[in-house]
Amino acid sequence: MSTAGVEPMAAGATALAAADGPLAAARHQLATAARELGLSDGLHELLATPRRSLTVSVPVRRDDGEVEVVEGYRVQHNYSRGPAKGGIRFHPDVDLDEVSAMAMLMTWKSALTNIPYGGAKGGVAIDPRTTSPPELERLTRRYVNEVLPLLGPEKDIPAPDVGTDEQTMAWILDTFSVNAGFSVPGVVTGKPVSLGGSAGRAGATSRGVADCALWWLERQGIAPRGATVAIQGFGKVGAHAARYLHDAGLRVVAVSDVHGGTFCAAGLDPTLLLDHLKEAGRVNDFPGGEPITNAALLAAEVDVLIPAALSGAITAENADAVRAGLIVEGANGPTTPAADAILRDRGATVIPDILANAGGVVVSYFEWVQNMQSLSWSAEEVFRRLRITMRKSFSEVVDRAGDRDVDMRHAAMAIAVERVADAHRSRGLYP
Repeated sequence: MSTAGVEPMAAGATALAAADGPLAAARHQLATAARELGLSDGLHELLATPRRSLTVSVPVRRDDGEVEVVEGYRVQHNYSRGPAKGGIRFHPDVDLDEVSAMAMLMTWKSALTNIPYGGAKGGVAIDPRTTSPPELERLTRRYVNEVLPLLGPEKDIPAPDVGTDEQTMAWILDTFSVNAGFSVPGVVTGKPVSLGGSAGRAGATSRGVADCALWWLERQGIAPRGATVAIQGFGKVGAHAARYLHDAGLRVVAVSDVHGGTFCAAGLDPTLLLDHLKEAGRVNDFPGGEPITNAALLAAEVDVLIPAALSGAITAENADAVRAGLIVEGANGPTTPAADAILRDRGATVIPDILANAGGVVVSYFEWVQNMQSLSWSAEEVFRRLRITMRKSFSEVVDRAGDRDVDMRHAAMAIAVERVADAHRSRGLYP
């Protein structure tokens, strides 16, 4: 049977090299899991193909009165296990392939943590750093109006991502609610607490990243105090992860952003770094450290490396330089398949993105549950539930990796894909 756009079953160095793009990498990971699970070609193709992909033109009125048209996207990869769920990204390099790849990863992330969601993703090709707040509001509202038929608390629930935040979600909630004629807080997650957002949502992804690192160190008999960590991407995920790991006793020796990074062998104080970032807009000139490039940070002699920026950070070209024994993927798709193979051969452990950074979607689910039932949980209750959910998923992945003698990415993908495939089989094919 022909499987257009699906990687053939034969895999090797050539296939790995060709899977460097986000969508090709996501399909490669799926193909590997499909082989291990013995999925039919037809089911494999269903899982490799988004259920819906929408491309829209988004006209935005600039503050000077000029109108600029940018492209926007919303992709629903799968919703067999529940409503589609995934963030909205504002970034100049956003395209349909990237959004499709991220939507697929959301499907696996939801399934791995066993929450009743499918996967989706959205994006607009614009740079929020060069867009004023009034322009961003007009852009957001127009984008939502264009994708409105896809959204809803029982259909597709957006959340913040790169370049968006709780204010963006507030605009989305208001735009959707105005069109509905009544308030619909469950249409988005990651919104302000004053609009039904959940306590504990901010930093939830970072907590999951930090906890996964700590649980792995614990299993290896490595005491957190004194262990070293480098974090690429000192943003919403990386900055909070640095703080949580610092508080747990790890020594954060290097962090970076798009401008470069800062290094201090004695350790950096994440709180002081955040204060500096708010004032200077960058970390590479932090007075408590020495400037370092992003390439040098990835090659730092540390126990834990957290790539928490954008996809494709660790590739076949730089994987040999990575010295960390543990890589915890704070970003989505930061390691290409070819780099994965190099790290695996070297004996490094990679905690994959669909596990490591799943804390955000887990707490988004908690927020949605509270909205749908008109409940409000305390931050302590949210953190308790988050830790239980993440620890269970972590243990399932580690156990399967040990039982099957595979790495954690293979184990995580197999668990997630198997759950979605089972849902497909149970529902059957309509008509």
